[in-house]
Amino acid sequence: MRKVSFERNFSKHAEGSCLVRFGDTHVLCTASLEEKPPAWLRNSGKGWVTAEYGMLPRATGDRMKREAASGKQGGRTQEIQRLIGRSLRAVVDLSALGEKQITIDCDVIQADGGTRTAAITGGWIALHDCLKWMEARSMTKLDKVLKDHVAAISCGIFAGQSVIDLDYLEDSAAETDANFVMTGTGGIVEVQGTAEGAPFSQEEFLSLLALAKAGTEELVALQKQAITA
Repeated sequence: MRKVSFERNFSKHAEGSCLVRFGDTHVLCTASLEEKPPAWLRNSGKGWVTAEYGMLPRATGDRMKREAASGKQGGRTQEIQRLIGRSLRAVVDLSALGEKQITIDCDVIQADGGTRTAAITGGWIALHDCLKWMEARSMTKLDKVLKDHVAAISCGIFAGQSVIDLDYLEDSAAETDANFVMTGTGGIVEVQGTAEGAPFSQEEFLSLLALAKAGTEELVALQKQAITA
């Protein structure tokens, strides 16, 4: 894998924040607390964790127009932010959170492949620190709400070999591209896999799964180091 780092408390105002780096992919994740749930969850006793995702105009080689300028989000953006939200909710007890909402904003500062996996992995730390902020104010119990770690990694088949944590050049030329979201205890939250050319075999899929398992275990270990530093 590329070098991975987490810089906590990056944002002065957010209840939780983390600048996550996967090599040259840098994503700022901020967690914001609202002391009320979405309208459809009111009086349910449950809270909600959701996510928003975006890329800054010069996160890539050429300037991209801001989606706000076009008046709507693209399909890719919507798909990624839903993935981030699903991944984080998989390790949250929404009843223990109570009638509150936490929004994880994931803003890509610099992109070099794997922005969604970096966002999920860094988003977990921002969520953790938001819940820790709440616990310090007797609003919730961190260990009651956050049930496990969650991390994500990309894997693929590039030049006939199974590889992990693809950068842009590898990703753009990969024969198979996949993203794996897994918990700290090894549970699988989501798998996204696509053959870009010839279909991939079961054996190739299992080799990617083995890489992803080892990779997410390493990421969870780094998350643990970061939150105890």
